[in-house]
Amino acid sequence: MPSIPRGFDLAAAGEHLTRRDRALAAWMRRIGELQHDFRQRFDPTDALARAILYQQLSGKAASTIVGRVEVALGSRRIDAAALARVDDATLRACGVSFAKIAALRDLAQKAREGVVPDARGLARMPDADIIEHLTQVRGIGRWTVEMMLMFRLGRPDVLPVHDLGVRKGAQVLRKLAEPPKPLALEEAGERWRPFRTLASFYLWRIADAAAQGAPVKRSQD
Repeated sequence: MPSIPRGFDLAAAGEHLTRRDRALAAWMRRIGELQHDFRQRFDPTDALARAILYQQLSGKAASTIVGRVEVALGSRRIDAAALARVDDATLRACGVSFAKIAALRDLAQKAREGVVPDARGLARMPDADIIEHLTQVRGIGRWTVEMMLMFRLGRPDVLPVHDLGVRKGAQVLRKLAEPPKPLALEEAGERWRPFRTLASFYLWRIADAAAQGAPVKRSQD
């Protein structure tokens, strides 16, 4: 399969969304154009390792632990080779929980086996295949992979329907009494295809604006 380009034309996506959804178009004018650089290089194993380390922790606490892990590994990249250089006791001393150590070991094993492809391999895979592969890793769920698809790979048509921030944005957009259920959001989002990623970016901004600037948590319930 040929390589899938990283990123998409944000201006063209914005024009599509404004034609398809008047309510969203009004919010887009209020918020303004969004920019994102999809070209930054990344290593999938490293990105997933960091996602595991950040789970269920505040940003500051997780950042401290990640810094300790990098020092212990002697590397800024948390990949399979680096993880093989340290034992569980060392990771535990960095503040990594036993459950996360098990997840990191499983990640490293699946990276060696090719279940977790490198960046070049991911570029040749459709979204559904990436989700199927990466969610085989212990501790990695669909939401984490969707964030990689959106922010790292720049796939244009991802709608994380279980994300609380996206759901709250949809609630504000449609003036609903409560956030829509995932299935209802999936159905409502059909009008945004094939640029549901940009719609999601705006839904997060809408949720933040409704919360008077306080960022809404971007995660599952």
